[in-house]
Amino acid sequence: MRKRIRLGDLLVEANIITQEQLEFALTEQKKRGRKLGQMLVDLQYLTEDKLLQFLSEQLKLPLIDLRHHPLKEETVRMLPETMARRFRAIVLGITKDGVLVGMSDPTDIFAYDELSRILNSHVIQAVVREKELLRNIDLFYGHADQISDLADEIEQEISSQADFHLDTLISTEMAVDAPVARLLQAIFEDAVKKRASDIHIEPDQNVLRIRLRIDGVLDEQLLNEVQISPSLISRLKLMGGMDISEKRRPQDGRFRMKVKEKSIDVRVASIPLMRGENVVESVVMRLLDQSGQVLHLAQLGMPENIRERFRRQIHRPNGIVLITGPTGSGKTTTLYAALSELNDPGKKIITIEDPVEYQMPRLNQVQVNAKINLTFASILRTTLRLDPDIIMLGEIRDQETAEIAIRAALTGHMVLSSVHTNDAIGTAVRLMDMGIEGYLVASSLRAIIAQRLVRRICPDCKAVDPLERQQIAWVEALAGQGYRAPRFYRGDGCNQCNNTGYLGRVGVYELLELSVAMMRALQKNDSILFTRTAQADPAFRSLARCALDYAEQGLTTVEEVQRIANESIAEDAEESPEIGDVLTEKAVA
Repeated sequence: MRKRIRLGDLLVEANIITQEQLEFALTEQKKRGRKLGQMLVDLQYLTEDKLLQFLSEQLKLPLIDLRHHPLKEETVRMLPETMARRFRAIVLGITKDGVLVGMSDPTDIFAYDELSRILNSHVIQAVVREKELLRNIDLFYGHADQISDLADEIEQEISSQADFHLDTLISTEMAVDAPVARLLQAIFEDAVKKRASDIHIEPDQNVLRIRLRIDGVLDEQLLNEVQISPSLISRLKLMGGMDISEKRRPQDGRFRMKVKEKSIDVRVASIPLMRGENVVESVVMRLLDQSGQVLHLAQLGMPENIRERFRRQIHRPNGIVLITGPTGSGKTTTLYAALSELNDPGKKIITIEDPVEYQMPRLNQVQVNAKINLTFASILRTTLRLDPDIIMLGEIRDQETAEIAIRAALTGHMVLSSVHTNDAIGTAVRLMDMGIEGYLVASSLRAIIAQRLVRRICPDCKAVDPLERQQIAWVEALAGQGYRAPRFYRGDGCNQCNNTGYLGRVGVYELLELSVAMMRALQKNDSILFTRTAQADPAFRSLARCALDYAEQGLTTVEEVQRIANESIAEDAEESPEIGDVLTEKAVA
């Protein structure tokens, strides 16, 4: 048994805190029921790092940084999750002398004794930061086991009722319903904790795949209980207001739920799939956190130069400003940030959306409903009679909508919208491909901002990236003559980023403001001349070049820059071979 130490007295003796501070902290500790060390930190008498360093030196224990300490799941799970959270402890490894356990409060003698009993081994203590400890507990004691156990429970419920009579059908569904609800809760909690944007539920021949899209990449969990998928999907369709009896056609739905004190808006889409001779349903859910505040322009991460130019354009009295990029590139976030900037009592703003993703005060938000012919075009036509100053159109999808939007811009309204194109230059060409005359595009279009999301390097495992010779040559070709490649970085992979080397994403933007020369090219319906003129504009910086700026700052990797550049060139070449040739020439010049 370890000998009890009096932390407060030791800190006073070391002149780190005063006797008066100790006495006040002890009084507050009794009121709040917190540990003395945490109380001292909360009162800002000393920092957590200084406290832990002091404990490490006094107790002659190692101070371990969990951000860089390798952990194994089977080792961490030697200690049950409830005990890990209760005693603020995590198993770091096994040595010949015993079990190495990290603790945020190594002076807790009761916790030390209990850990020794539970682990049935000699405990070797180490000091760790509480925040990092809790983050790793969340990481290693995830919902994977809970999801698997619940899936097994549902399968047993279903298999035990394999031979049922008609009068037991209702009771069978009710019996299965509770585990299904708990399974869905576990799936959603896991998705929210991991910052997932989408949940994919995909029945296969022999397994059920549950995949989460995290930072643009799918992370997969396999369940052997494929028989549970009909119950799981039926429950989701019921929650989304979809027809559970119809399994042959795609359906869409929507519902809202509370997950870990967050209000999550869920958009559900189902589609029938062939698996052997059977038809099964697959479901994808898009998660939108409604509890978070709508971002302002300054919070988007736009480079200051682009942000100020974009701000100037959206404050103009009329015209069209377009946001472009593929699905999942953050277009809606940028549109809402622009609306937040423009939202004041002196302006009437009407939005036309499919669906309304975030509700904002003072805005008149209308949702498209194709079932009753409430389309983008029909709503936009009506909107022009409602005396708006600013119109936000969720997306320009066809010629009719584009023509009405241009008419709105030409009659004194500011129109903000999005288009599914790959870069700013290709967007003006796309409008002409829709059948809009070039002179109308030139008269109404003010600016186009294209965007992508690139993955951020994990700050906890960031390291210098020694580029290969081919990568250096590619970077120098992209940046232009006279460029000297600086030091670039990558993530080596650690516990905090699930060994991917990336943690979170950041937006990359290119802004094209139409000049007189570009307008003249559009008036001539000359897309090649427009493309060359736009590329020659000194204020224009391509997506790839903006992404390279982030790599130079150490925010992302050269691999991410190459992905952005290659996607843009390949997609533009596919959509318009002539434009693709021009872009390719520019990229390799």
